[in-house]
Amino acid sequence: MPDLEWLVTTYLTMLMIPYFVAFLLYMIRIIKGPTLPDRVLATDALGYDLAAFMTILTIVLRSPILIVSGVVLILWIFSLDIYVAKYLEARELGG
Repeated sequence: MPDLEWLVTTYLTMLMIPYFVAFLLYMIRIIKGPTLPDRVLATDALGYDLAAFMTILTIVLRSPILIVSGVVLILWIFSLDIYVAKYLEARELGG
């Protein structure tokens, strides 16, 4: 029977592969995005996935500071959404 540390590292590695593929696809969309809303949406998805990944790491590593960092990251993403929405609204209204 394998030990617990080996199982955790194996499952964490298997979990990291789809996240890294998604992160790569998000970065491509952020760089090549045809419009600003596409780039913002990719940034949102990247940030929320990163926060979820940090939550999983918090559980695995038993380090509660990662949860606090994830919450701060989510708040920054939300403020980015509000800023871009106001920018797009002002640009649409001609202000």
